Amino acid sequence: MFVHLRLHTEFSVVDGTTRINAMIKAAAEDGQVAMAITDFNNLFGGIKFYREGRAKGVKPVLGAEIVLEGLGDSPASRIIVLVQSKQGYHNLAELLARGWTRNVVRDQAQHKWEWLEELGEGLIALAGAQAGPVGIALTRGDEKSAGEIAQRLATIFPHRFYMEIQRAGRADDESHLLAAVKLASRLNLPVVATHPIQFSTPDDYESHEARVCISEGEILGNAKRVRKFTRQQYFKTAAEMEQLFADIPSAIENTLEIARRCSLTLELGNPQLPNFPVPEGMTMDEFFRQESFEGLEERLAHLYRDPAKRDAERPRYVERLEFELGTIMKMGFPGYFLIVSDFIKWAKVNGCPVGPGRGSGAGSLVAYVLKVTDLDPLEYNLLFERFLNPERVSMPDFDIDFCQQNRDRVIDYVKDKYGRNAVSQIATFGTMAARAAIRDVGRVMDMSYMFVDGISKLIPNKPGLHVTLKYPPNPKKEGDKYTYAIEAEPILAERIEREEDVKTVIEMAQKLEGMCRNIGMHAGGVVIAPGKLADFCPLYQQPGSTSAVAMYDKDDVELVGLVKFDFLGLATLTILEIAREFIMTRHKGQENFQFENIPLDDYPTYKLFSDGKTEAVFQFESRGMQQMLKEAKPSRLEDLIALNALYRPGPMDLIPSFIARKHGQEVVEYPHPMVEKVLAETYGIMVYQEQVMQTAQVLGGYSLGGADLLRRAMGKKKLEEMAKHRALFREGAAKNGLNETKADEVFDLMEKFAGYGFNKSHAAAYSLLAYHTGWLKVHYTAEFYCGNMTVEMDNTDKLKVLYEDALRMGITFEMPDVNRGVHRFEPVTDKVIRYGLGAIKGTGQAAIEAIVAARNGVGTGPNGHEKGPFKSLFDFCLRVDRSRLNKRTVEALIKGGAFDSIDLNRASLIATLDVAMGFAAKSIANADQGGLFDMMGDDAVGSSTAEPPMADVLPWGVKEKLTLEKTAIGFYLTGHLFDEVEAEVRRFVRTPIAEMRDSREAQTMAGIISGLRTINGQRGKLSIFTIDDKSMAIEASVDEKTMAACVDVLKEDEFVVVSGRLQPDRFSGGLRMKVQQMWALSDARCRYARYLQVSVGENMPDVPGLLRQFPAKVEETESGNVSHGVKVRLDLVCKDDRGAASCELELGEGSRFYPSDAALAAWYGSVGAGQVKVIYK
Repeated sequence: MFVHLRLHTEFSVVDGTTRINAMIKAAAEDGQVAMAITDFNNLFGGIKFYREGRAKGVKPVLGAEIVLEGLGDSPASRIIVLVQSKQGYHNLAELLARGWTRNVVRDQAQHKWEWLEELGEGLIALAGAQAGPVGIALTRGDEKSAGEIAQRLATIFPHRFYMEIQRAGRADDESHLLAAVKLASRLNLPVVATHPIQFSTPDDYESHEARVCISEGEILGNAKRVRKFTRQQYFKTAAEMEQLFADIPSAIENTLEIARRCSLTLELGNPQLPNFPVPEGMTMDEFFRQESFEGLEERLAHLYRDPAKRDAERPRYVERLEFELGTIMKMGFPGYFLIVSDFIKWAKVNGCPVGPGRGSGAGSLVAYVLKVTDLDPLEYNLLFERFLNPERVSMPDFDIDFCQQNRDRVIDYVKDKYGRNAVSQIATFGTMAARAAIRDVGRVMDMSYMFVDGISKLIPNKPGLHVTLKYPPNPKKEGDKYTYAIEAEPILAERIEREEDVKTVIEMAQKLEGMCRNIGMHAGGVVIAPGKLADFCPLYQQPGSTSAVAMYDKDDVELVGLVKFDFLGLATLTILEIAREFIMTRHKGQENFQFENIPLDDYPTYKLFSDGKTEAVFQFESRGMQQMLKEAKPSRLEDLIALNALYRPGPMDLIPSFIARKHGQEVVEYPHPMVEKVLAETYGIMVYQEQVMQTAQVLGGYSLGGADLLRRAMGKKKLEEMAKHRALFREGAAKNGLNETKADEVFDLMEKFAGYGFNKSHAAAYSLLAYHTGWLKVHYTAEFYCGNMTVEMDNTDKLKVLYEDALRMGITFEMPDVNRGVHRFEPVTDKVIRYGLGAIKGTGQAAIEAIVAARNGVGTGPNGHEKGPFKSLFDFCLRVDRSRLNKRTVEALIKGGAFDSIDLNRASLIATLDVAMGFAAKSIANADQGGLFDMMGDDAVGSSTAEPPMADVLPWGVKEKLTLEKTAIGFYLTGHLFDEVEAEVRRFVRTPIAEMRDSREAQTMAGIISGLRTINGQRGKLSIFTIDDKSMAIEASVDEKTMAACVDVLKEDEFVVVSGRLQPDRFSGGLRMKVQQMWALSDARCRYARYLQVSVGENMPDVPGLLRQFPAKVEETESGNVSHGVKVRLDLVCKDDRGAASCELELGEGSRFYPSDAALAAWYGSVGAGQVKVIYK
């Protein structure tokens, strides 16, 4: 009998490609009674391994291969520690936590010998073979040191230390084995045989080497690369191991002995709540009840201002509160509610905005009175049982939304309150997705970037798809949720068949796909322990970080008893808070403004929703949502809640019926008259999971707790459970007068809606937040856009959308301005916003703060104390702290127009910048030396304080100015490239993009190209871009054949005229164009102009010369040469003493010219701009 005591799984990260379930399965099939996991310096996979082993009848032994500090001049070494008992588990957790938080060397935890001495209890140690401290000494031939180290380890681990020997196909295995056995015999130490498993089968060797190279940034074929592993390091059967060590049978027997000595039982799934401090003399339950009733009175005072009305409503709230309190206390969760309430109250008092609720928690009245949520569950008929079911004890789970910028402050508060050794965030395991696996494998195989990129882009990448590189099984299992890339993309299948390199990459990537590649931190998951975290799980700290995270993922931390709290970041809350600050400072009487006090029946707000003007309104901003709102015309919060719940795959089909019923165009029908009160608010349509539960309660006689169990069973489609519930429902329905056929009809309807019905509590809370943002957009429009644009400052695509929407809402913008602007967007008046300097690319907050500080008299240099605007570029460079602002930042500010208030000539500012910076540096140096060079006076020529002149250069043309502006801001702010050509273009492309409609006929449009990118489509390359004519921007695409024909025109910021088919865009809800032809302006003139009209006065232009200089372009085609040019028509006027005569002279076909901008400029120059005109059809 043999037991494997050495295993690196995918969670070793730096090496190891074995998967836990596959290894346990292999051990079970081989009849091995136990197996150990010993990942490198971690226990990331510990709980998964423990559960899998228990489930398959293989005793799981937890352990780790840890790095030990070198002794004296010896290098760091590795040993194996295995957990014997609960005490050993705690000690290993503490050991790993100390290594990662106190002593990281070259990105790996190193453990100190004194820690081993302190924490050795309950652990069995293996010497580490050649990589261990004993093995390193033996390899050097230093038997004396090897003996001393072995004796020291044997003292730290009395009767728990084993000399480790291996035969894994390495050159030094046998020499080490002989030396180790000899030493063990001399010191009377037991010997154990291990096999360093790195991969499953010999065929996995290459993919394992690739995994090692990915981790090390190496190339597989590099001859100088150190190869640490051999093909022998696969999972070997017990028979193979017994044969391998037939000469040392005790080494095999000891594996079983060690497995027998390791008996760890973990208590999983039993949550251990942290202790919430309650006032002396009170129990937790008493304090919980007191806090809840005090909170209820505060909420009632807010809801019902009239005391008589308040007294009338109080009994129903008290009844619900008593029921909830009884349930929570019976389950033992008061502490959980108090902890959540405490940090939310702290957040609200300390300027950290909190969301009104999220998920099913909004259905709890206790949560509402404790200020955890901000939505009255009785008002909106939200169910407590959907959150906490009295008939099924499970941990409550509040997901809390915090303002993104302040979330970390709340987490710090929790750490300070409960102790930093009791609070941490949670590890996440980043895996190799299909595309990433291909890119990684291609890189380590040293294949060209273009080749690998071409393969990876063939992998479907739509959100929501579970894409895999595996070969599709035949037949597929029922319910297979995978999208098989090889099946979904015929080109990929064809290339695998045809190209050996493609097949090699794909098949190696298949083996690595889904494997753990890196360790991250769950942004919002926080665990709080009722003591030291390391008593529950080990900790990990990323090199360079100061925050430790639990070594287990979100599922495993809960299994070991830690309670998880979700601190989620929501940008909408940040937007609302920024806007609230502006409202309080700018508007008299609004110094205490709170969103919770705004009326929920505001007509202008519902008008905004009904008009579909919900760009940047939380949850309702998509094109599809806007269209739905226009049709539905919501008039109350309940409508918004329902529409929010319906707008998702599945229930979306019910939207037309919902709208028709709301507007009286369709009869409202109910499955049964008894459920009218349940379904009336949604016009007889089951929209929410809560309605399924209430229907089961009303018709089937279920309790709400039982109805929640029914809803869960329906959602999971468990046939046996469903059959039981159907019988129960029939029985209950019969008591209400429903026959079996009608009962089954209602049950089937409930089953259908339980599958895709939405959680009403979540929809209600998020719809309230949506209402707040809509209300803000209507009543404080400038503040609304300032908040949104400040949050989206780094996303120029989103900024452009917001900017254009703001213009439609009647807002105007002041240019960014170094003399008045700050980092964020600020309202100047109710209709004017000053553009945020931080939105200019390449600036950064520190640079903007330095500019503002200099304006406020906290600058640098001899004039640093001066307050007020900058008088010139030289003054700016002199006063602003240069350590926080570099040349590229100033260039970006100039290109973005932020210096226009100082000098409108941006070209001159850029040309002068080096001189200005040199002047500033010289002036500061001179001031530091006491002004030695200024004996002649401040303004004398040559004085260091006399500003040099600005560079005398021509201002940029419109196109250059706007193009550079776009590089700084992300789009055109002071104009549009289309402005230059609009007057002429509208004479032949008369319909703006905004007025175009879907049509089967080819249509022509004109505009500026932006966002140009080329992708590999199913039928070859495809260029996708946006075409913008100021009225609107629309997405367009060009296939490979058309691309080749218009390669000179298809460029970013280029003006084009295109012809093609307009078709609906199912992603945006608008239109997109499939381009069939494309022309530059000059070519468009050839196509659409009738002739060039030249009015000839007294001076005859040099027509032959102009025609020779700008001849028509000749294109060779299959049917002969085609001339591209415009005819010339001369308007002649002849005068003499007898009077005047006029005529039009049209020159022949041979007198066509190519109408480029340069050609037209030459015609204008020869006779005057007003005398030349292109006449269009």
